[in-house]
Amino acid sequence: MSTVLILPGHGNSGAGHWQSEWELLHPESRRVMQVDWEMPDCADWFECLEKAVASHQGDVVFAAHSLGCLLVAYWAERTVNRIKGAVLVAPPDPQGAVFPSQSLNFSALTLRPFAFPSVVVASTNDVYGSFEFATQCAKIWGSALVNVGDRGHINSDSGLGTWPEGWALLAGWL
Repeated sequence: MSTVLILPGHGNSGAGHWQSEWELLHPESRRVMQVDWEMPDCADWFECLEKAVASHQGDVVFAAHSLGCLLVAYWAERTVNRIKGAVLVAPPDPQGAVFPSQSLNFSALTLRPFAFPSVVVASTNDVYGSFEFATQCAKIWGSALVNVGDRGHINSDSGLGTWPEGWALLAGWL
């Protein structure tokens, strides 16, 4: 069986967030813990992700949210490790007006397709990243694109609960 590495964004994913629900509901899920959730450093987060991927025997699938999506893009360009696939939910636009200033070192996006299959999941009313930005990310990364409609930042405020539709997007890689 594959391991699902949960990659939260800035501030981590708290109670009620679909990532936290998945971690409780699916024993094959493991949250990648970061050095600092409030003052994220891209290099530090990369090292934590590298260690997490290298420590798992067998296949790995990413379930990334928000800043976790930008981490995956950074990781994909630098790693020698391989994964089976990734679901990238609500990528934030580093050039956007509400992008957290303490996360600016995540702003360099890869301009190459990933070496693994991926799906970008986006909302049409996400204040952190427009649907157009998500579409651009999907095109650059060679990802499929899923439009979930008006769901905001696709976080705990979106009321998704265990979000079975999201889990179904990665279940094929498990």
